[in-house]
Amino acid sequence: MSASNPLFGELLLKLGVVTPGQVQEALALQALTGQRVGEALISLGYVSREQIQDALGEALGLNQEKGPAQPPLGELLVGLKYVTLAQLDEALARQRRDGRRLGEILVELGHCTYKQIYEALGVQNRIVGRQDLPRPATEGRRRVVVVDDSPLACAFVQEGLVALGYEVLCFQDPYEALEGMGRLQPAIVLSDLEMPGLDGVELCRRLKEGPRSAIPVIMLTANDREAERVRGLRAGADDYVNKSASLDELAARIESVVRRTDETERMRRLFARYTSDAVVEEILKSADAAVLAGEKREVTVLFADIRNFTGLAESLPPEQVVAVLNQVLGRLSDAVLTCGGTLDKFLGDGLMAVFGAPVGRPDDALRGLQCAKMMMEAVAELRAVAEAEWVAHGREGRPLVLELGVGLNSGVVVSGNIGSALRAEYTCIGDAVNVAARLCALAGPGEILVGERTRELVDANENAFEDLPPVRLKGKQQPVPLYRAL
Repeated sequence: MSASNPLFGELLLKLGVVTPGQVQEALALQALTGQRVGEALISLGYVSREQIQDALGEALGLNQEKGPAQPPLGELLVGLKYVTLAQLDEALARQRRDGRRLGEILVELGHCTYKQIYEALGVQNRIVGRQDLPRPATEGRRRVVVVDDSPLACAFVQEGLVALGYEVLCFQDPYEALEGMGRLQPAIVLSDLEMPGLDGVELCRRLKEGPRSAIPVIMLTANDREAERVRGLRAGADDYVNKSASLDELAARIESVVRRTDETERMRRLFARYTSDAVVEEILKSADAAVLAGEKREVTVLFADIRNFTGLAESLPPEQVVAVLNQVLGRLSDAVLTCGGTLDKFLGDGLMAVFGAPVGRPDDALRGLQCAKMMMEAVAELRAVAEAEWVAHGREGRPLVLELGVGLNSGVVVSGNIGSALRAEYTCIGDAVNVAARLCALAGPGEILVGERTRELVDANENAFEDLPPVRLKGKQQPVPLYRAL
């Protein structure tokens, strides 16, 4: 069977690639131009060349077996023996009640750690397999995807926007449009509000809840009722344009929405340097300018400092010192991001991290404590590797041992962009920060010292602490209660 055979259209129908009406249009065009059915469908904008090739492979039995579907996170955690079935059922029951993420609930219940959640997510991503390669947009032109069940409406919008310098791809089938988003990567989607089967609101909702949620959506509608607009906006639509509007107005709305999206992406890239993807998404959801301008909030502050690093720096060439420092600080940073913290700054041979700013969670103190323990495990692993390499090279004695000291404290701080108009950085300032830094300085090699408020905030499931004698810290009139995490 070839793409020139009318039966090929029937195959495309069975595979759900095209609709009966689209096949009829392609056959009519074939009769006029002599094109093959597949080429006619491509020229009409109903399918891509990749879809035609996939359909031919399906007909000839040449398509490779598709990769396995993404397994649920809960099943992976049970398979990895991080949680039991009973613990998973308990967490799922709570998730059905409050709608929160399963991983956060499992950690809150004390059934696993954030490190184990992170490892399971990594396994989940590796199982998913190959994804379609994106199709690049034409250089210098914004790509617009138009979804409308009316061929006439599609043709009108396409002709007008192409004349204004846009690249336009039209879909009359909203399901096909959704499937192609990852490959096409449009700058924006224009969707008709009222379509049979899958209307514009549902298309928008599915797009915004999927992996391409950053793609902006404008609704095209002849129905200007407030209830319909509200329904679309709740589904995530970025704007509305009445179909009676001029093409100049439509183009202006497109540019406005795309500019806002570009600004959002700029913010995403800015914060992605300091914190995890999950925290970045929470920041972008907030319209509160205090996130950057400064606000009071309770946070948990972590300071980590490498012990014996001065001795190491004296015994190694500078380039090796930098390599070791980057390796250690890289592992410490991974722990911060894995636990949903914000990497505030590097401090020579240490770092400062914050849990609770710019986005706060109820379990920030627990996240900070688990991050500190992950850091200790990371340094122990690096130390074991260094000792093994030392022995493998036949060197005498023992290598200089790197250890880590960590201070953890919670309290109210001011968080935001601190600095001048020429140079500013996102950070936290306050007494809680100073106390955390001094606890870190007091911590011995391999020791995690914890302040009183952090100890209070940590869930009862995490109760492995040793009471230490109160200590006097600079700037404090009274001794400060102190605990060691075990």
